[in-house]
Amino acid sequence: MSERIRIAYSPCPNDTFVFDAWAHGRVPGAPELDVTLADIDITNGMAERGELDVLKVSYAVLPWVLDEYALLPSGGALGRGCGPLVLTREPGEAAALAGKTVAVPSERSTAYLLFRLWAAAEVPGGVGQVVVLPFHEIMPAVRDGKVDAGLVIHEARFTYRDYGLHKLADMGDHWEKTTGLPIPLGAIIAKRSLGAPMLHRLAEAARASVRMAWDDPEASRPYVLRHAQELDPAVADQHIGLYVTEFTAGLGEAGYAAVRGLLTRAAAEGLVPPLGPDALRFP
Repeated sequence: MSERIRIAYSPCPNDTFVFDAWAHGRVPGAPELDVTLADIDITNGMAERGELDVLKVSYAVLPWVLDEYALLPSGGALGRGCGPLVLTREPGEAAALAGKTVAVPSERSTAYLLFRLWAAAEVPGGVGQVVVLPFHEIMPAVRDGKVDAGLVIHEARFTYRDYGLHKLADMGDHWEKTTGLPIPLGAIIAKRSLGAPMLHRLAEAARASVRMAWDDPEASRPYVLRHAQELDPAVADQHIGLYVTEFTAGLGEAGYAAVRGLLTRAAAEGLVPPLGPDALRFP
């Protein structure tokens, strides 16, 4: 009987691009996958409940799940120039958000963590109410005046002007300027109980899958476009180009420094529990 690994990742183009070869049995020697597609807020919850073997989650959720799950060094999303944006109906300054209502995709998302760190430095007195909405509902809510601003991720970087919205701030730009590090967004985690040999196999399979996608981008296109929220192939390509980077193949020294830097800063602000010294060790 072939082994099957239960995995959940998002239907966003970067994830379907990365996992296409593996999910469709084209990575030699890789464990077979039983795939669930779910938005990041759902997979974050799955991780906190200990569901499934492998999950794509927000880096922000790691402090709550690293006792049970290990961070894999491949398959995730880190990069430069790819951070979340704060959008408003009218142009303005960061200070204008003081006391205002902001829609966010998840309170356990890396986007929200980056937003909290930015707001602590740039919004005197802080924002007012924070409301959680599915990310595809955020731009319409800002456009229609239901909220004062919205924190957006993914392909919204390329489409927000279609809603008549303005970029108030770029969370990734703030992060890069203050740290010099790449922006940690999404992590791949796997249950430690699978054992070290399997964890290494999973990491190698993820690395091989992304390299196969780079070598033959057209092979993944049907899978990517079938599940993309934004079906324009050009937007999907932009999305992949921005979020699938050298750090997807391997975190490397800079990637690990970015993850530890984000979670250390967030812990210092009381936003997440502190990490133990070996929490990010693999396997």
